[in-house]
Amino acid sequence: MRTLVVCIGNDLVGDDGVGHEIFRQLSKRALPSGVRVCLLGLGGIDIIDHLDGEELLIVVDAVQLGQPAGTVRVLPWEDIPASDLRPVSGHGIGIREALQVCRRLYPDKAAQNVYLVGVEGSCFNELGTGLTDIVRRAVPEAVGRVVELIDSGPVDQPADR
Repeated sequence: MRTLVVCIGNDLVGDDGVGHEIFRQLSKRALPSGVRVCLLGLGGIDIIDHLDGEELLIVVDAVQLGQPAGTVRVLPWEDIPASDLRPVSGHGIGIREALQVCRRLYPDKAAQNVYLVGVEGSCFNELGTGLTDIVRRAVPEAVGRVVELIDSGPVDQPADR
């Protein structure tokens, strides 16, 4: 199955760097053929440049959804937060909005099934601090959730929501 894993974040700004760390961990693994893993420092609309009509898109990012720091959430397309609750930092427009733009302007590039693997962070304002301990401890779980999605494939979900 053609799969793209996009890890987003800025490793110079606290917990926003969790995407970088998950990218590093995934890059060390032998993933199935057809799986690409890429790193986007600023996510947002730039995600469109990496899409190529994959069957599965997994976006990995730090989130602020009101859960305790270190909580790992897997959200299908229909549950990905709109921009008022989007994954945090300077990624520009939210993931959901960027994927909607892609579906409207470049339907052949749009992924068929989309999931967000989000790690709840608590520190997003301190330059050069690195991940908090609680978020660092959540990285193996987040990596495991990404691998589970890759291995099991998407649960039926319409891509045009």
